[in-house]
Amino acid sequence: MRVDILTLFPDMFATLHQSLLGKALDRDLWSLNVVNFRDYTHDKHQHVDDTPYGGGAGMLLKPGPIYEAMDALPKLPQRRVILLDPAGRQFNQQVADEWSQSDQLVFICGHYEGYDERIRALVTEEASLGDFVITGGELAAMTMIDATVRLLPGVLGNEDSPITDSFATGLLEYPQYTRPPEYRGMAVPEVLMNGDHGKIGRWRYKEALRRTLERRPDLLKTYPMDDLGRELLREIRDEESQQHSEK
Repeated sequence: MRVDILTLFPDMFATLHQSLLGKALDRDLWSLNVVNFRDYTHDKHQHVDDTPYGGGAGMLLKPGPIYEAMDALPKLPQRRVILLDPAGRQFNQQVADEWSQSDQLVFICGHYEGYDERIRALVTEEASLGDFVITGGELAAMTMIDATVRLLPGVLGNEDSPITDSFATGLLEYPQYTRPPEYRGMAVPEVLMNGDHGKIGRWRYKEALRRTLERRPDLLKTYPMDDLGRELLREIRDEESQQHSEK
C-alpha cells in the first residue's frame, strides 16, 4: 500500500517512522510520501489560504496548491482520496478494514477555517474522527493511517492480532493476562492456565460479551449473536442479578 499525505506540517508525520509502522516501512510492507502543498504555490510568500468570498471569519485553503500537488502524485488502480473534514463519515474499525484493501490512500489535511469547496471535487470520500474539532487534519490522518496500516499482512508480529482486536469482531476485546500468575493479590483466572482451549475460547467469548455489555452496550444491537452468545449473555445477566441480590 502507498500512503500519500498532503499537509502544511510534514514534520508532524515523523512519528509514523516509529514502532511497528516504522519497521513495516523498513520492510517495504507499505510506503509513505508526505507532501507539503505549500511547495506548489507561485507567489513570493507562498500563500495557501485566502479570505472567503462573501465575507466571514477565518481563512480558506485555496484550490490551486492542492490541485497541483495532486497532479504530481501517481495514481494507482485502487486509490482513495480522503478529505479530513468534520462532515465526513466517522472513522471506525470497519472503515480501516475497507481502506486496508486499497492500493493507495491519499489524505488531504485541512487547516484554518476550511476548504475552498472546489477541493472536494478531488476526493472520493470524507472522513472524521468524531464530533469534535481539532486544529487540523494531521492528527486525525495519523490515527487513521495507524489503524489501517496495522491490518496489512505482515505488519503485526502475530497474524491473529487484528482478528481479535476490539471492534474487529463487533465486540470489545476480552481481558488478557501474562506472568506472574498472581500479583498483589490479583490472580490470573484458572481457566486460562488449564490448557483446555475449548474452555478458554468459551471464557474469552463470555468475557468479551460481558465487557461490551458493561461499557459499550450499543455494539450489541448490531452484533450477529449466535446461540452460544445468547446463552452466555443469559449467564452474565443471571450472575449480575445474583450479585445485586447479595448486596
